[in-house]
Amino acid sequence: MGTGGDERVGAPRTKGWRGDRTGQAEAFDAIGDRYDEAFPHKEGQLAAGTWLTASLAPGSRVLDLGCGTGTPTARQLTDAGLRVTGVDLSSGMLARARENVPEAEFLRADIADLADGGPLAAGGFDAAAAFFSLLMLPKAEIPFALGSIRDLLRPGGLLALSMVEADLDDTPIPFLGNTIRVSGYLRDELRHVVTDAGFEVTEEESYAYAPASTAVPPEEQIFLYCRRA
Repeated sequence: MGTGGDERVGAPRTKGWRGDRTGQAEAFDAIGDRYDEAFPHKEGQLAAGTWLTASLAPGSRVLDLGCGTGTPTARQLTDAGLRVTGVDLSSGMLARARENVPEAEFLRADIADLADGGPLAAGGFDAAAAFFSLLMLPKAEIPFALGSIRDLLRPGGLLALSMVEADLDDTPIPFLGNTIRVSGYLRDELRHVVTDAGFEVTEEESYAYAPASTAVPPEEQIFLYCRRA
């Protein structure tokens, strides 16, 4: 069952790399269900989720980082018999996730809270999903975030992640009537960052995506299927 509350989990574990998140969670609190309305077709995300479900035994523990409303990923993984822990910084998104996937556990936390000594045990997960969550961080933080994810996985654990292909670093953009700051890589650079963080990239997929909302521009989405090296 879900955790039931929206409290921040644990004290901040900055390790010198946590940046300013001002306005990021508040923007997604305000966006709410409009996010799923703007992005109704998530073929790449569903395909990556299918890779995870096909690769894991029932009962395996999966971390859904940046879980949003819980759909489609937490719902998909839970329906496949996996034990899901969703993490998000937006209390509004988590409230929707708890309604959509009551079987899963959810924590309100910044990714910086998940470093050594955080609320989740090192090596406690068989896999992790990070769909468009790392793009919410400045580039300087992304290698540390990937390192934290790696530490949370057992040896050989799986990671499915996605980013929008773009050469951006903590850049403010208008998004569904709000302003968020996003980062992005060109695909070769993204692969280097992921492998340097201790992952083997076993497969890559890309999708040209046109959101349903005219307030969000078309984008190229990159999905990497990875294994902890």
